[in-house]
Amino acid sequence: MRMNALTTVAAFDRIGEENAFAVLARATALAAQGRDIVNLGIGQPDFPTPPHVVEAAVKALRDGHHGYTPSVGILPLREAVARDLDRRFGVAVDPDLVMIVPGGKVTMYAAIRLFGEPGAEILYPDPGFPIYRSMIEHTGATPIPVPAREENGFAFSADELLALITPQTRLIIINSPANPTGGVTPAAEIDKLVTGLEAHPHVALMSDEIYDQLIFDGLEHRTLLAYPSIRDRLIVLNGWSKTYAMTGWRLGWSIWPKALYDDVRKLAVNAWSCVNASTQYAGIAALDGPQDAVDHMRAEFDKRRALVTEGLNALPGVSAITPKGAFYAFPNVSRTGWKAKPLASALLEDAGVAVIGGPDFGVHGEGYIRLSYANSAANISRALERMHAFLSERKPG
Repeated sequence: MRMNALTTVAAFDRIGEENAFAVLARATALAAQGRDIVNLGIGQPDFPTPPHVVEAAVKALRDGHHGYTPSVGILPLREAVARDLDRRFGVAVDPDLVMIVPGGKVTMYAAIRLFGEPGAEILYPDPGFPIYRSMIEHTGATPIPVPAREENGFAFSADELLALITPQTRLIIINSPANPTGGVTPAAEIDKLVTGLEAHPHVALMSDEIYDQLIFDGLEHRTLLAYPSIRDRLIVLNGWSKTYAMTGWRLGWSIWPKALYDDVRKLAVNAWSCVNASTQYAGIAALDGPQDAVDHMRAEFDKRRALVTEGLNALPGVSAITPKGAFYAFPNVSRTGWKAKPLASALLEDAGVAVIGGPDFGVHGEGYIRLSYANSAANISRALERMHAFLSERKPG
């Protein structure tokens, strides 16, 4: 191959993206043209960050917290994360194993970089967050999809997952509550997975628990931190974005095995130096302060969940199981006659409703679309009315 100054390494030919941001950009462009667009595509709470959290960041700036911090995060914030986990789950976490990072994706990046290389296999949920597969392919590792099936409530099957492990498997990624499906894996399946992993000591896990406080119907989140037998090979991803409506603050945390922690610290030094100081003080206020804003958001999401599920099941050719967590519905649109991505595109361009086609979340996503009910109830109702009119009048092709 003839090289020039802008020829990049092959790994960048394998990197993907998150199409929700492309849909957001197109929806924004249409709105700028004067179109009335209802955006159910992006997973972003429509609530403001709680005022006491904002005030904590402002106070930190006024108090002079303008400089670099340790690459792993300030100790008071790492201690606040440990306190929160003890308070909510009764699990003890050493603050020196907590890493503060600029958003949840950074934990994905670090974990997959640590284990991904040619010849390695990494298991990931499908349908699942698209960055999992993108980063696996970027490293040269082989992505192995673990199906999340509608008939299982979009939970993973421990037996099916365990059967996919080979001597080449280096890392398993799980996500519950799940994006894009809203599925919550039952505690019994997680118990079975952890027991089954005793036969595979060479495999590490990354548990993406970013939606752990957005769970409904009386269910309780089962954190993998509750299983001592896997703590020495477990990475937990979490953060503030969804729970505290802090998506733009870019603040996340992760728990690492002691054997990996210094590797991630060095990656931080090389890649992002540290998280900005005032945001870290806001994170302390979020965890240690009043939680009534979280309770309010969860209650509102629960109402919207009922609204969107009922509305989707009233659409021609559409069926939707009730999501158990997060703030997404993943309706089955296969009986409409449309392929998922052309339907999502037509809904945006012709009906003014932004949703995401299921194939953007993996090979098992065909026949589905994702809607976020993190928008207002009024906007959800408007979107459902438009979708009903569109599907009643328009045929594929």
